[in-house]
Amino acid sequence: MARKSTVFSMFGSSPVKPLQQHMEKVILCTNELIPFFNAALTQDWEEAAKIQQSISKLENDADDLKHELRMKLPSGLMMAMSRRDLLEVLSMQDKVANKSKDIAGLILGRKMAFPKDIGECILELIQRSVDAATQAQTTINELDELVETGFRGREVELVEAMVNRLDELESESDKIEIKVRGMVFEVENDLPPINVMFIYQVIDWAGELADLAQRVGSRFELMLAR
Repeated sequence: MARKSTVFSMFGSSPVKPLQQHMEKVILCTNELIPFFNAALTQDWEEAAKIQQSISKLENDADDLKHELRMKLPSGLMMAMSRRDLLEVLSMQDKVANKSKDIAGLILGRKMAFPKDIGECILELIQRSVDAATQAQTTINELDELVETGFRGREVELVEAMVNRLDELESESDKIEIKVRGMVFEVENDLPPINVMFIYQVIDWAGELADLAQRVGSRFELMLAR
């Protein structure tokens, strides 16, 4: 028996609500990084493993929604946006969930330990990146209103303000990333080289979360400019 379509059976033929539903699942996944990293900082690997499993399941759920939306998305949309725009936004959203899963998987797989000050600063970076992803979701949730107004009027100004805030959050994450990299550099000679390498990897990926969220906003700016 063919699997019943869960996306368009709920929301009809419009791809906007399914796109928002996908982003909702992505944010649930990304938000779990905060309690996960708190557990990792205290070396509570049993709790961290439970949260990592939740992250993995949410990422898989988001993947299922992504694949269904791609397969069911009509080729000729009579909308104020192109099919390509929607697919590119979907791809950016998907990468946010993937990166969240990667971060948790790396930390848990190696049972990574972080110097206290560095760990707290990485947590701050992760929090700011999660904030950026949440702001991206807020922007996505305005998409149906944009469609209804034909990408004109006060709704456009509202979304532009949201995108500007998203840019600010991404910039803040960049500053925190620079700060924590400097902290690691100061003590890296006192740490096992392999540990230093993976700490830098976690920092890179945490920063990428905010970058990916910001790209969702960039795609919106392109749609507004057309």
